[in-house]
Amino acid sequence: MTAVTPGPAIRRTHPIVRVLRIVFAALGIVALAWIPLRNIDEPTFSVANYFSYFTILSNVLAAIVLLVGAVRDPQDTRWQLVRGAATVYMVITGIIYAVLLANVDVMLQDRWINDTLHRILPLVLFLDWIVNPPRVRITDLQSLSWLAFPVVYGVYTLIRGPIVDWYPYPFLDPREQGYLQLAVGLVVLLVAMTLMALAVNAAGRLGRRWRGLGGDEPDPVSVA
Repeated sequence: MTAVTPGPAIRRTHPIVRVLRIVFAALGIVALAWIPLRNIDEPTFSVANYFSYFTILSNVLAAIVLLVGAVRDPQDTRWQLVRGAATVYMVITGIIYAVLLANVDVMLQDRWINDTLHRILPLVLFLDWIVNPPRVRITDLQSLSWLAFPVVYGVYTLIRGPIVDWYPYPFLDPREQGYLQLAVGLVVLLVAMTLMALAVNAAGRLGRRWRGLGGDEPDPVSVA
């Protein structure tokens, strides 16, 4: 009879880190829910507009990723790609807010909500990606797939904008800057986001080396 060699044990994330993920996920959920719950009866408030902000969508994904990472702690390649995507979107959210939107009204007048969604959670996702890097190798080509959602979001915004006469961000609004300037700005933004995606993937690789995970580990088949 041939002996069966057990596969490599799946290394789990430290329990303290998993608890912190729950704490920050809860903070994000409260921040995301606060404004619609408070303003749901206001005639000028639009749920559709609220969920048309990239900040809101990226933070929803971030909260989900933190919760799943806390409860189940998956380690397979597919989930690490989802984690990486959430991290990139939060990095985009933090950087674009700091560079382009710090003095713009984006429906988040509450200081603690603004700080949570634009500063705290982007930093948390990025640090979690470095301190708990993916234990499977993600190629640069795979990391570029993370840009699919921002591209779809941009197309959605430009199609919906003229229909409802509303745009979530000034740099996506062609009414004053014109379509030529908008197109140039979007190309620059896409290049910047490409660099951010590659940088997040590189940061994950550095985290792998720091944690002694430089070698490519097999894709775990069980995450239970």
